[in-house]
Amino acid sequence: YYCMWQSSERDEDTPDTRVVYATSSDGKAWSAPIDLALPTDSTFVTPGGWIQRGETLSAVLNYICAPDRSKGGTAWFTSTRDGVAWTAPQPLRMADGKPMQGILEQDPLLLPGGRTVGAAHFRPGLRVNPVFTDDPAALTGWTEAAFPAGEGSPLEPSQYVTFDGKLVMFFRDQASSFVKLASVSEDQGASWTPPMKTNIPDSRSKQCAGTLPDGRAFWVGNPTGSKSRRILVLALSTDGHNFDKAFLLAGPEDLPPRRSEGRYKTLGYNYPKAVAISDTLWVSLSINKEDAVLYRVPLKSL
Repeated sequence: YYCMWQSSERDEDTPDTRVVYATSSDGKAWSAPIDLALPTDSTFVTPGGWIQRGETLSAVLNYICAPDRSKGGTAWFTSTRDGVAWTAPQPLRMADGKPMQGILEQDPLLLPGGRTVGAAHFRPGLRVNPVFTDDPAALTGWTEAAFPAGEGSPLEPSQYVTFDGKLVMFFRDQASSFVKLASVSEDQGASWTPPMKTNIPDSRSKQCAGTLPDGRAFWVGNPTGSKSRRILVLALSTDGHNFDKAFLLAGPEDLPPRRSEGRYKTLGYNYPKAVAISDTLWVSLSINKEDAVLYRVPLKSL
């Protein structure tokens, strides 16, 4: 198992921010954090998700302009075949061969037909747009999908497949509606409906969505309807449209006290990412933006 996250001395997204990773053979005992990518003189670096194809594991690295983050960043990757030696970082490339002038926030999704779908925040600024590629390695050939304007201010998406084969992409609404935004694709991610408000509460935070081995859709997040991130919830849907079952993974009584102050150090369960492997759903996140934590959810318990 591999888990990566960003780390800073005190504040989030500062010139010293780097990417580290840890490994485990059983998901319980983990190695000490290992540096995967270090900041440069003009950028700091954050993780953009994993891409695994066959025996090759690639880590997406977002090099973001520092100190002015509003100038955006670029997405790069480093790969390994033995889990020890990593290649020198190279840019993800668009279909025209040029480097992607944007950053990824979540693991791209591999579809059954071989296409890979995700979303990037393009520079300058944070203009989000779904992207897709038919490159088997998912490292080149990225294309911006058709994505008309809609409701809210979408950011930080994740995606899943519904029971009837549609793609759904959830977004954080930076316009503070405190509900998830959603967009749907019926052509394998080439075009999307305008984002619209759902009735799913949100905390204006990153969230994660996906599909379980049995075909049920899931999302993990903080459905508080406010800025509070003091609950962590896993919700399930049989058809991918109606989420009618939810589990509380952790609540306020489980939160440890914050140990130190810092910029953007939100109290609570921050930025969950989840992946289903075999009979287990693994949820990684940061508690109080101080500790990297894993929750192990046996699928039989759901």
